[in-house]
Amino acid sequence: MVADATNRELFNACDYFLDRHLREGRGQRIAIAGTGAPVTYAELTERGARVALTWCERGVEAGDRVLLVLPDSPDFVACFFGTIKAGAIAVPVNPFTRAADYAYYAADCRPRLAVVHAVSFSEALPALQQAQDPPRILTVGAKVPDCELLDAALASVSPLSEARSTTPDDVAFFLYTSGSGGQPKAAMHRHRHMLATSDGFARQVLGVRADDVAFSASKLFFAYGLGNAMYFPLSVGAASVLLPERLSPEKLFAVLEQYRPTLFFAVPTLYGALLRVAEGTKMRLDSVRACVSAGEALPVEIFERFRRRFGLEILDGIGTTEMLHMFISNRAGEARPGSCGREVPGYEARIVAESGEEAAAGEIGNLWVRGPSRMAGYWEKPELTARALPGEWYVTGDKFYRDPDGFYHYCGRADDMLKVSGMWVSPLEVENALLADAAVAEAAVVGQRDPDGLTRIVAFVVLQQGRELHHNCHPARPEPRSFGAERVEGSAFPAASPIQSLSPAAPAAGTTFADELRAFVRQRLPGYKVPQRIEFVTELPKTATGKIQRFKLRR
Repeated sequence: MVADATNRELFNACDYFLDRHLREGRGQRIAIAGTGAPVTYAELTERGARVALTWCERGVEAGDRVLLVLPDSPDFVACFFGTIKAGAIAVPVNPFTRAADYAYYAADCRPRLAVVHAVSFSEALPALQQAQDPPRILTVGAKVPDCELLDAALASVSPLSEARSTTPDDVAFFLYTSGSGGQPKAAMHRHRHMLATSDGFARQVLGVRADDVAFSASKLFFAYGLGNAMYFPLSVGAASVLLPERLSPEKLFAVLEQYRPTLFFAVPTLYGALLRVAEGTKMRLDSVRACVSAGEALPVEIFERFRRRFGLEILDGIGTTEMLHMFISNRAGEARPGSCGREVPGYEARIVAESGEEAAAGEIGNLWVRGPSRMAGYWEKPELTARALPGEWYVTGDKFYRDPDGFYHYCGRADDMLKVSGMWVSPLEVENALLADAAVAEAAVVGQRDPDGLTRIVAFVVLQQGRELHHNCHPARPEPRSFGAERVEGSAFPAASPIQSLSPAAPAAGTTFADELRAFVRQRLPGYKVPQRIEFVTELPKTATGKIQRFKLRR
């Protein structure tokens, strides 16, 4: 970092994550693979510099927002860092969402400019063009009337040699998060925040290095994927494998075989799917040295089965959009199944009881965290910011307890926790007990009110495909159905399809096996934690990151 004439400390994230690699002789190293011809650091840096000058010539000024509606690709990375180099604010959003969401983003952050890929034209273009203050639009993949083609615009300019002067505390990008409900909120992140998470989690926990190849199942427009597949590898001159399309377990194994990544990032749902696909095969993960999980707590059963099958620990952790990436994580060689690990270097966590006092070891309370990547606040939402950021802390809204060894255990969102017979019940604890049965592929537990107003525990269970059940009882397994309009994280509008769109199994067969499952859980948990009802379904509603949407299961 340097200082300007007024003695301000200057730092631009684009200089650190792209430009410096050319100065330090890494220009010919591969930066991005998986989207066609490999892209070198020199090529990526030049494209980002052309983006920066293109934005400047089209009137983008310091602090202006640039909306990025792009799938994972070199263009995403070049436009993200090119925007930052121009001193503006990058706002990446889901390229697979709906018109109403794009209309909300346009009204909320009021972008000066938007970059839209062809896969998003049908939903994004009408919404952006009809905004009260429509942004200037550049398209990728196809020319559209009244819009510029990004490639043509970049070809007409030279690379911007010097980044606009910014400080470490200037806002560099927004990430939208829906949290536990309501309209999405734009978490504002500073130039220095990516540097902080690259040092704390990527370097000190994962030991990321220049010869690594990273692959993330989570996409770049999410905070988790943005670090995993973009700025973590770029922080050390490593390579990233990007996959623009949605990921299936079969496609994942093809990527692992072709590109042989050393770092693999996914969510618990995908790890479970990998185990099901690998069953009865000789599939291996020989190239991978570290598997990371986030998004939801990793079930103990999946951790143990994955370790037996592939010889790899899954390093579970927790991070939030507001904190940018992981602030609690397990470490290689000391992962504790069922826990999220311990604090990442540079971060501090505390568990606050309902009384407002520090919770005792083993007591469930609200997780607060502080550290160098905490958001600057929610864009134009001062009241929400004040509630979320008391003093130096961020109130996560998650329920946790800390065991005597200092490992943190996730119990669920504050609004997911159940009070049964006057005692707290964590849905995750019940779900883990259900998943210990070999016939269960997935489980979600919620609380529902009975006619007397009391909370009862209801479990929704997806069975293993083709699995023989106890006493030869086979609930019917119709073909899985889509939920229709998918609610993605960061979406302003819920899906049109409610829980009734789930396909139930045949009642007579399901009832018998439900009784068996309840007895199975009773062997592992106290009676008040046993589900009063179990419903068999063909799928569970999830966000685009694989988080179970429990609010759709409540009636």
